[in-house]
Amino acid sequence: MIYKEERPWGSFEILYEEKNLKVKRIIVKPDQRLSLQSHEHRSENWVILQGNAVVQLDEEKIPLASNQSVFIHKKVKHRIENKGNSDVVLVEIQTGSYLGEDDIIRYEDDYNRI
Repeated sequence: MIYKEERPWGSFEILYEEKNLKVKRIIVKPDQRLSLQSHEHRSENWVILQGNAVVQLDEEKIPLASNQSVFIHKKVKHRIENKGNSDVVLVEIQTGSYLGEDDIIRYEDDYNRI
């Protein structure tokens, strides 16, 4: 069963889930970005499927395009931003001891969710 959730910046679908592994398909709308956040219990691998994104890892900003990826270690501050005119689509592969949506520490957020 695929689970889908709308967010202010776009949406995500959970494509697959088992103990210590979750796979999501994420859409980031144009001119939107996720909160600057970190996770205590999981690492993430982001693979860009469509569009051009800017990924922030701590203070570093990395431009990524289709077929490029970035690995995000647990406890590293990160976010993805879509500065383009079309959707950014990515696959997020989460691994770790706990994969709940509440394992998020937000540092900055455009939607007042801190």
